[in-house]
Amino acid sequence: MLDDPIKYGLLAALAIGLLVAAFTDITQRKIANWLNAAIALGAPVYWWASGMSLWPDIAIQLGIAVATFLVLSVVFALRAMGGGDVKLLTAMALWIAPVHFLKFLIMMALIGGVLTIVVAGWHIMRRERDKIAIPYGVAIASAGLWIIIAFYLPVSTLGGVAG
Repeated sequence: MLDDPIKYGLLAALAIGLLVAAFTDITQRKIANWLNAAIALGAPVYWWASGMSLWPDIAIQLGIAVATFLVLSVVFALRAMGGGDVKLLTAMALWIAPVHFLKFLIMMALIGGVLTIVVAGWHIMRRERDKIAIPYGVAIASAGLWIIIAFYLPVSTLGGVAG
């Protein structure tokens, strides 16, 4: 049995938001601002449901989100990442505990690398090299779902498998 239905309901809503982000990035090559805002605005409710303290817990979450946004803004300015991806990663920084955020980034990079090889290979085989666009929201969403499953769900709901 889940120990806090509000907390797990919020995680389920986050998972749905991530799936929508991945789907719209695949189909439209865009992650909507309203979706990124909803994910970001859900984080304070999750903090409350999780019993996080204002200092230092929430302050650290906000600091990581600001740092994420600043670093990724440079990546966006270099045209290496889309704006929706930057906003989604910043919103995810509000949700993911600092101890798991680096794991999230590593998993996202690994999934993104495979995704890039697959998508680029597909376009090269079709002789459409000028049309290569990587839906990186898929990598962000996949890594986010992995974090939720591996670190936020209770062990009993996963049949004894947890990270």
